[in-house]
Amino acid sequence: MNSIETFLAAKTYAVAGASARTHKYGYKVFKALLAVGRETYPLNPVTKEIDGHKTYPIIADLPLVPEALSIITPPEVTRQVIDDAIAAGVKHIWMQPGAEHEQASESAREAGINVIDDGSCILVLLALQS
Repeated sequence: MNSIETFLAAKTYAVAGASARTHKYGYKVFKALLAVGRETYPLNPVTKEIDGHKTYPIIADLPLVPEALSIITPPEVTRQVIDDAIAAGVKHIWMQPGAEHEQASESAREAGINVIDDGSCILVLLALQS
């Protein structure tokens, strides 16, 4: 399996940068993962819920450690999200286009995490699966 197939084979997901604003990619990625039957948790430090799903400020607040994390945040936020993911034990990280942070990617890889940061978009891959 390649890194994307491995990411998509995970059972549990979190979306950092999930948004209640339907035009934002954070909303679209969260809803796309739910639409294909993935157990998915939204991470957002400001919003309380998204379409009836409780949001969590940071990974440590989740009721479980997700296997996979999709990141749709500005690069300066991505760095902290990845530090949190490493500390929590997340196994797979996908930085969506525009969220990439080179040092954070390097740190995650050094921690043994499967990292996707090549500009691939999860929405495209999920659309192909459905």
